[in-house]
Amino acid sequence: MALDLRKFFQATNPSKTLTVEDEQDRLYYIDFSSVRGGQIIEEIRDNIAFFSPEEPTCQLFTGHIGCGKSTELRRLEAELKQQGFHVVYFESSEDLEMGDVDVGDILLAIARRVSESLGSLQVLLEEPKGLKSLLQGAAKLLQTELELSGEASLPGIGTIKRSTEGDFSAEMGVGFAQVNASKEGISFVAPGIGKITAKAKNSPEFRSKLREYLGPRTASLIEIINQELLEPAKTQLKKLDKAGLVVIVDNLDRVENRPTTWGRPQHEYLFVDRGEQLNQLNCHAIYTMPLALMFSNDLNRLTSRFATDPHVLPMVPVRFSDGRECTEGMALLRQMILARAFPRQSPEERLDRISEIFDTPETLDRLCQISGGHVRGLLRTLNDCIKKQRQFPITKETLELAIKKQCDRMSKAIDDEEWELLRQVRDNKRVSGNANYDVLVRSMFVYEYRDEEESWFEVNPLLVESKYFE
Repeated sequence: MALDLRKFFQATNPSKTLTVEDEQDRLYYIDFSSVRGGQIIEEIRDNIAFFSPEEPTCQLFTGHIGCGKSTELRRLEAELKQQGFHVVYFESSEDLEMGDVDVGDILLAIARRVSESLGSLQVLLEEPKGLKSLLQGAAKLLQTELELSGEASLPGIGTIKRSTEGDFSAEMGVGFAQVNASKEGISFVAPGIGKITAKAKNSPEFRSKLREYLGPRTASLIEIINQELLEPAKTQLKKLDKAGLVVIVDNLDRVENRPTTWGRPQHEYLFVDRGEQLNQLNCHAIYTMPLALMFSNDLNRLTSRFATDPHVLPMVPVRFSDGRECTEGMALLRQMILARAFPRQSPEERLDRISEIFDTPETLDRLCQISGGHVRGLLRTLNDCIKKQRQFPITKETLELAIKKQCDRMSKAIDDEEWELLRQVRDNKRVSGNANYDVLVRSMFVYEYRDEEESWFEVNPLLVESKYFE
């Protein structure tokens, strides 16, 4: 059967995160751990399931944006579930404004996602009186909004209306929790916090007012979440023969690297200054963090706050630091592309069908090399070729046009000083210091690689193609 161009285009969508629990996605998945310097996901899993199944743990996970962290976290989720854990995975960018995040926002998002997940299992918990009281206190802070409109939607509590006596009342039907009475207590289906986080995400003024109230009460919020949600949840999960509760907070690595109002970079404020509070939840927690922190002068303080070193997911190497081709890395990248076309065939059978996609095997190799092992970048270039040509096989000429277009676009953002920095990376294989990181690594001008013996940096192969790099 001929390969369907549209289906192949959709299967190579660079924005799609593979969910290993899904049968089709599992066929697409390629394990790159053998060329990434170690079994990173296995280490995170074993820290929870083998070494500390009964005690809370907190781990950090980082890497270049687009290198495959979310896919690996979904694999971690599946493996922990196989070992009996109840896992709550969510993308923080769905709940939070990534340009303006505080610890209280993250904690509320976790409370919401955990309670929703427990509700799907019909886990019954007592009514969260302390959390409800805390959020009802926030209602008083929003009196100005209410006085202007006569009504305010206070997500997490409900629609707050002015009563005839001038007080405030909550319509619990759309309010703090949709609850069902039962012999065992209250069914904690959802705390309604989703609406409060949605409003905070979309309204800077609301965020400011909410933080004015919650900021001094962060310690109390953590204690309430632990006592009224996480600890009872773990007890009830045990009755369902679950090994424990794991929360995976993805996309926090996308927190913007901008200064707070008092000048502290936001990502350092969250993970260094407030990291100890993120580490206080009474469950297993995994946070993605910005790769910039690995180059921060505060890295030692960060590891002290979390009592662990961050786990780094590097690029898939296409060459070793001495310039030799990494044959294993290249072989796995080929399979990543071919598996999207021929998911049910063996690796050997796929190699026999390269000509159905590319005019020559060399065109496929050129695509893998120019990606630098950046998974999302490879798929994006391939998608550009598919859209441009609209038929198989993809030719070398089409690929070269896509490469030139991307090279020209990226080169326009680089000044003479930055080109000189890139030449230094080419010669020294190193990047050091916050300023260099922001210019080179965060901008995806430079990629990091690791094996079992060392780590090194290489210039994005797209930029090596530029005439300005000579």
